[in-house]
Order: sequence, then structure tokens, then C-alpha cells
Amino acid sequence: MRSHPSDYELISPGNLNAVLGLMSEEPGQWTPIAGGTEIMVQFGAGRLNSRRLVNIWNLRELREIAETETTLSIGGGCTFSQIRSHSGIQQHFPLLTKCASWTGGIANQNRGTLAGNLANASPAADSPPALIAYDAEIELISSRGLRRLPYDRFHLGYKRTALAPDELIYAVHLQKRFAKSLRYVRKVGTRNAQAISKICIGATARLREGALEEVRIGMGSVAPTPLRLERTEEALLSKPVSEKTIAEARSALLREVAPIDDIRSTAEYRRLVAANLLEEMLRTFAATGAQP
Repeated sequence: MRSHPSDYELISPGNLNAVLGLMSEEPGQWTPIAGGTEIMVQFGAGRLNSRRLVNIWNLRELREIAETETTLSIGGGCTFSQIRSHSGIQQHFPLLTKCASWTGGIANQNRGTLAGNLANASPAADSPPALIAYDAEIELISSRGLRRLPYDRFHLGYKRTALAPDELIYAVHLQKRFAKSLRYVRKVGTRNAQAISKICIGATARLREGALEEVRIGMGSVAPTPLRLERTEEALLSKPVSEKTIAEARSALLREVAPIDDIRSTAEYRRLVAANLLEEMLRTFAATGAQP
């Protein structure tokens, strides 16, 4: 059954302070809407339970990408088209550029925002593995002020995040420290774009004298949340990429992931592909790191 517009209230305060004030006065009563790529799907299907919506699409403070010599900050209201086309992101964070190109089609990328993608908290979203691999920080804002936390601590459970009822995602912050890192990103799905991933992975690493001295691995569609594979990383640190290390890492990953059966795939398929992608990643790193 389709929704009817008369059942909903939509207001557009026009500035950030007014939006935050409204959300502070009635915490949990107002759902922010920017691009609306997820909310309008729910609305069209008659499943949008939030009856009071506040427009944040036109908030200038959320639409900026700021770059310094050592950092890059992406406003929560930035679209995936902005992310794809920004030269600083292309240069310093190419995994994120690639993931942005996988998020829906061009129309979705023109409307969908980074904050909306993260707040929606789908474990299959394309951008979280790259943000985990790049050690991103997420900044939240309310009328009480700003606070930051590591992005890999933002997701608390299926469709649950660290966002308080009166908070918005203000920005995502990245440190420009991955220029010499090895990088890997893959999406397995029916198509790269316009299809929800069956598995997605993003990773960065550094090799020193053939051993992994640093590695960060983010994976989607293998747990109730986008997952940082911390135990798998521990199994790899300070070790050369050998057949033994690969086998130990595969075992660690299989103990760490908890995929489900759903309309797109089976849990067993996801477990097998996740382990295969990890192995491909490690062999790619070893081959790339061995080049002069």
C-alpha cells in the first residue's frame, strides 16, 4: 500500500542552527531528509514510519569538502557525485572514489549523500569498507556541540548507530597518510552499480621487508554491521605473506564473519567469497610490494 503525502509533515528551516534546535526540542521526533534516495523508496512502498521530516538538503555547512596539507573532510551532505569528482579524494583516497562510483546509478549519486548512506546503516553499503580501511573519523553535531569518534565504532548493531536522537552526521575526516600504502577494493554483486553488494571489501596495508607492518580491512555484507576485521588483521601483523599466513588469515576471517542467507545470496557463499577475496588481497599486496 502506497503512502499518502497528507499523512506526513515536511518542514525546511533553512539553516543548520534551526534544524539542530528543532531536533533538540523534540529529540527523536524529526527524521532528517537530504537526497531521500532511501526514504522515498520507503515512502513509495508504504513503509515510511517516520511521519515528521526535516529537510537538510540545502544546508551549506554540510555540503563542503575541506582539504588541508594533511587532512580531508567531507561534509555529511556531500553527494556521491561530489565525492567521485573531487580531485583531492581521487588522489589521496581512491578506494572511496571507486566505492562512490558503485553507489546506485548516476541519478542516485547526484542525490544520495554520504551521511544518509552511513545513517541508513546498511551492512551492505558500498562506502563503509573504504572508510574503515582509511581509518576515518566521523563527526556528529547537535545543539550541544560537536563530537568525534572512530568510524569503525559508529555502527552498534543492525540498523543501529551511535547517533543520538538530536544529532546529525556533520562530517567524515580522513588523514592523508596512505600515499605509500598498498590498497585493495572489490565489490561482488549482480552489477557494480545499481545493485546491492553480496560482498564488498576495502583494505590498506604496508609491507616492511616482506612482512605486513600495518593492515586495515573493512568488509560489508558479512555481519549485522559494516565490519572491521580486527582478528583477521591480528593474524596478519608482522608476518610475511606466505601460504601459511594466508591459511591462518582465512581461518581467522571465517571465525570473525557472520553472514546471513537473504534474497541476494547465501551465508555459505558469502563466507567462501569473503575468504577468497582476502586471499586475493594478500596475494595482490605481496606481488605489488615485491616490485622495485
